[in-house]
Amino acid sequence: FVSWNWLAGGTAVSNTDGSVTSSVSVNSEAGFSIVSFTSPASGNFTAGHGLGVTPEVIIQKETGSTGSWHVWHESVTTTTSNFLKLETTGGVGSVSNVWGASVPNSTTFGLGVGVSVDANNTQIAYCFHSVEGYSKFGSYTGNGDNDGTFVFLGFRPSFIMIKRTNSTGDWIIQDNKRQTSNPSDAWLRPNSNGAEGTTSPDLDLDFVSNGIKIRNNGTNNNISGSTYLYMAFAEMPTKYANAR
Repeated sequence: FVSWNWLAGGTAVSNTDGSVTSSVSVNSEAGFSIVSFTSPASGNFTAGHGLGVTPEVIIQKETGSTGSWHVWHESVTTTTSNFLKLETTGGVGSVSNVWGASVPNSTTFGLGVGVSVDANNTQIAYCFHSVEGYSKFGSYTGNGDNDGTFVFLGFRPSFIMIKRTNSTGDWIIQDNKRQTSNPSDAWLRPNSNGAEGTTSPDLDLDFVSNGIKIRNNGTNNNISGSTYLYMAFAEMPTKYANAR
C-alpha cells in the first residue's frame, strides 16, 4: 500500500465568497484547501475556496452520486470549457461551462449544473497553488529523446504526477518512497486499478536536487512536441536537498 497525504487547516469554516456557501479548511502556508458545498438547482454557480490567491489546480468530485473527477490545471486549462478527468486517459476536453461562467480567481471557482455537476448534490474540491520550495504546478514539452526534458522545480520532489494533455495518456504518479534511487521507475495510474508497474523503461526519470530529468522517450512523459502537465511536491526545499 502507498498513501500520499496533505494537511489542510483543521476544522472547516463557512465561506460566503461564492454564490453558494462552502465549508472550507485552508492551509495557507502549504497552498492547499479542501472545499465542500452543495450545488444549486440550476445554472452556473461559484464556491469560495479560501486560499486568498488563484488556485492553479482544482480536483473536484461529486460525492452525492456517481460523477467524474474534473481537473482544472492552470497551465493547460485556460477557459471555462477546458477540463481533464482524473479517471480517464483523455487529453484536455472542451464542454461549455464545465467551470461555470468564469475561470477561478483569488476567492472563488465555478461549476455548471447539468454540465460538471448534478442539481442539489454534495461536492468536494481540493485546491492548490504553488509555494516556492514546496510545490509547483506547470507543464513542459517533450523532446522525444532518451536524454529527455529537464523540468526545473526549485526543489527535489518527493511526489510527482504527470499527464499528457494534447492526446491520450495515463496519469502517472511516481514518488521517492516506493523507489528510493534513480532512475525512478515505480509508477501508479490514478485512471486505473492496476498494480504498480516497475519494469517499463517508458517511465524512467531522475529525481534531482532542483527538479526531474526524463530518461526515456515514452508516450506518457516525453513524446516530441507533446504537452505534459505536472503536480510536484518537495522532499525538502532546495537549499537543504542533495542531488542523488
